[in-house]
Amino acid sequence: MSDVGAGGTRPRAVVVGAGIAGLAAATGLAERGFHVDVLEREQYLGGRAGGWTEQLADGTAVGMNRGFHAFFAQYYNLRKLLARSDPRLTRLRRVDDYPLVDADGRRDTFRHLPRTPPWNALAFALRSPTFRLSDLIRMNARAAAPLAAVSVPRIYEQLDHLDAETFLRTINFPQAARHLAFDVFSRSFFVEPRQMSAAELAAMFHIYFLGSSEGLIFDVAQDNFDVSLWNPLAEYLSAPKVPGRAGQVEFHTGVSVARVDVGGAATFQVTDDSGAVLDADAVVLAVDVAALRTIVAASPTLGDREWRSRIAGLATAPPFAVHRLWLGRPVRADRTGFLATGGLDPLDNISVLDRYEHQAAEWARRTGGSVVELHAYAVSSKPAADADLRDRLLARLHELYPETAGAPIVAERMLWRQDCPRFAPGDFARRPGVLTPHPRLALAGDGIRVDLPVALMERAATTGWLAANALLRQWGAAGHPLETVPVQGRSAVLRSFATRERSTR
Repeated sequence: MSDVGAGGTRPRAVVVGAGIAGLAAATGLAERGFHVDVLEREQYLGGRAGGWTEQLADGTAVGMNRGFHAFFAQYYNLRKLLARSDPRLTRLRRVDDYPLVDADGRRDTFRHLPRTPPWNALAFALRSPTFRLSDLIRMNARAAAPLAAVSVPRIYEQLDHLDAETFLRTINFPQAARHLAFDVFSRSFFVEPRQMSAAELAAMFHIYFLGSSEGLIFDVAQDNFDVSLWNPLAEYLSAPKVPGRAGQVEFHTGVSVARVDVGGAATFQVTDDSGAVLDADAVVLAVDVAALRTIVAASPTLGDREWRSRIAGLATAPPFAVHRLWLGRPVRADRTGFLATGGLDPLDNISVLDRYEHQAAEWARRTGGSVVELHAYAVSSKPAADADLRDRLLARLHELYPETAGAPIVAERMLWRQDCPRFAPGDFARRPGVLTPHPRLALAGDGIRVDLPVALMERAATTGWLAANALLRQWGAAGHPLETVPVQGRSAVLRSFATRERSTR
């Protein structure tokens, strides 16, 4: 392992954004000898997977975040990041199942599926109450060939011009099964299938079914994200003289970056919203889409016209809402910790936090109540008041979990956000990548292009590591190894089928 500062002064990097991408980039740089300053506009780390503390009306301190996040087994590069401060990942716990229910009461489950592709996807389809053997026979095999044998990035050349809904209709995928088999993917991006690229949908199907053997069973954090994940990582990165880590990281929270300029005494000058300036030898912009557009627009010396145009063209997905409830009565003991829904607008997910999160479980034990979270993804627009959506979400909760109808609401919080990247048809070709026109400036985040089969939090972590590796190459230092599911389908049978179908067109 080479150390960029072994022969003298250590180079200084500024990472803008302390979400998953920024933390991965900071870790990768610090472990090779950089001194890293991380600037974060919030008072907490983790970005959209961050956690903080709020107080209920009675003064009780409670953990709060933007809703549960699933740490899938396929998130290899995210897990490597978390393992820096938790080598055995003991702060995560495995969820046995993630059932899905539709408006007709049909229920699907991912429990006890075979692990080997394609039998995992086939078993899920054939045992599903919403998918019959006759549906499989009626599907358009030729049109579905790209889905059967995804290859990244080729799948974007094949399908990125289509929306997911049109693609599913073209392959004659049964309408009833779409809610459970594919809507769960599109709504993970906070969009409806008609607004999502068919290539992204196919890539997700590859990641979780045909490209990997881990399936859709996942882990969750055992406590609020700050306690379980990011505070321990920050302690690891900030501590001096840690074996195996040559550099060090300084965190500056509550700081927004106004602009980044090229030139002067150092390669970059990073100016925050107070007017303070940090000199840097390298910069990683690991911020959300809106912040990236704002910073680049205010930084005329960054990049060239084409690159700046790509940044300006980035867009966000529709807004989403998370409604957390502290109830005065327990949810029935046999309720699952997670329930996904299809066709039950506006509800997309019910999470019973006291089933797995330590602080919520402590509150429930002390009060005899329960802590429940309701998710509404891809909300078309924010109502004039939260009350409309709140009432509709509560009605769905009472419909699915009738025992909650009479439960007193001790406290509640409604969060609205619209800061997730858009993955619409045609977006992929113009999405900026990790590399930029300046060799010592890199981008990272889940909205940044990477030609690998990754998505969501894993895309954020992967681009963070890649940004660090790109900068390390500028100093002749060793990068960090990365891992993904295979870039093409694992089943030789399906690959042969897809090739044959393409050749007969």
